[in-house]
Amino acid sequence: MFPADFEEEEVKRLCPNLSPAEQVQHAINCLEPSDTTLQDSYAGFRRWKILDYSRAYASGKITPLMVAEQLISAVEQSCGSGMDMSFFISHDARDILRQATQSTLRYQRGEPISVLDGVPVAVKDEIDCMPYPTTGGSKWLHKVRPCKEDACCVQRLRSCGAILVGKTNMHELGAGTSGINPHYGTSRNPYNPKRISGGSSSGSAAVVCAGLCPAALGVDGGGSVRMPAALCGVVGFKPSFGRIPHSGVLPLNWTVGMVGVLAGTVEDSLIIYAAISGQPEPHQSTVPRLKLPILKHSNMSSIRLAKSDEWFNDCSDDIRACCSKALASLHKLYGWETMEVTIPDIEAMRLAHYVTIGSECTSSIAHHLENKGRSESGSDVRVALSIYGSFDSREYLNAQRISVTAYEIKDDAKHTGELDYVNGAALVRYSIAGNFLGLPAVTVPVGYDRLGLPIGIQFIGKPWSEAKLIQIAYAMEVGHAALTNYTLLVIGLCFPS
Repeated sequence: MFPADFEEEEVKRLCPNLSPAEQVQHAINCLEPSDTTLQDSYAGFRRWKILDYSRAYASGKITPLMVAEQLISAVEQSCGSGMDMSFFISHDARDILRQATQSTLRYQRGEPISVLDGVPVAVKDEIDCMPYPTTGGSKWLHKVRPCKEDACCVQRLRSCGAILVGKTNMHELGAGTSGINPHYGTSRNPYNPKRISGGSSSGSAAVVCAGLCPAALGVDGGGSVRMPAALCGVVGFKPSFGRIPHSGVLPLNWTVGMVGVLAGTVEDSLIIYAAISGQPEPHQSTVPRLKLPILKHSNMSSIRLAKSDEWFNDCSDDIRACCSKALASLHKLYGWETMEVTIPDIEAMRLAHYVTIGSECTSSIAHHLENKGRSESGSDVRVALSIYGSFDSREYLNAQRISVTAYEIKDDAKHTGELDYVNGAALVRYSIAGNFLGLPAVTVPVGYDRLGLPIGIQFIGKPWSEAKLIQIAYAMEVGHAALTNYTLLVIGLCFPS
């Protein structure tokens, strides 16, 4: 992607040292005016956006406590034997109700902290969030690394009044792309429970897809936010490396892993991004000032997109046709041009990324593996750890120099883990450049394949171009505003009118 520099009217540059709530308000000011009345179809399924919750609370139609009670019921329903969706590793009904009660009182006093006050947000179980242990999808890691406080990104959401509703399921240690977990069950795809939701942020994508939360946090070390977002038909956004503080996140891949956002809409991605973006941590160099895009789907500046033919040609016919149609719609609506390019050394980059993420994962937990971790891990993770452990320091240092839709869950997956490396490799192929180079990236849903499974298109930007990238994603979303598939398994929250 080669966008022109921002015009002043297209971006809002934030002053440093603003509170998370102040940054959220700036994000709200960047949104297009919309109808402030809620749709009448409370009884039918519609993913509620963050502003839907905020406006309903302000009007008194519903309260955060009502939402919390419905959410707890929906989570328990989804975990039942009839559904077995396995979205969450842990949730605490009493803690959720406590947060919701406090938020309800703030609204009754007319003192909500921000539009996020009372809004349910889920957190991947790779990120510290009290009062829950951080398992990383394993049966043992939380026993040797106790969670003592919220991660920085969670602290920032909590300070905005968001209700943190629990820890979502994930592929064990982030070492796979399916989300299949032999310990906590497999987060199933709400579009087809026989299909994967993707990994490793599987539960985070699935809860947003199913309508339980408008947004969730994930961690993206090799596409772990974007892949499940694409497979579940939601937005997945990974900022530039260093934009979001990483403290309180499991140190499984510290040079390529980044906290990301999964949300039902680009607008909600922007709001959460504004809340969790912060000043760099002490060990980091300074980062550019945070910029938020002014979202207007009309009169957008001219943009030239670079399309990788290798990626486009190496996918199914349905995906190729759908994404080509999506790019054509951008040209029709905005006059944006697309040029075909070849990305040099993409295979070398893929291998270097694999060495990097594998070496960092094993080195961060090496002193625990021999005592407990390896024997208590799933079969697929034991295989991955064995391969990771074969990389030496020389290979790691050398590494620094240099599509498919959701597939079926195999019958033995509950016991063995993933072990579907052909499809797994096909998924990760499109995402590693953003991680290895630290570039921002976003995936937006653009259609469905012939089986009714979602298709997403990914945009990757230059460093620190998050604002322009969000603007492009918004333009893509607006062009597909009528996109709906009614085969979606409904587990979402419904409220009386």
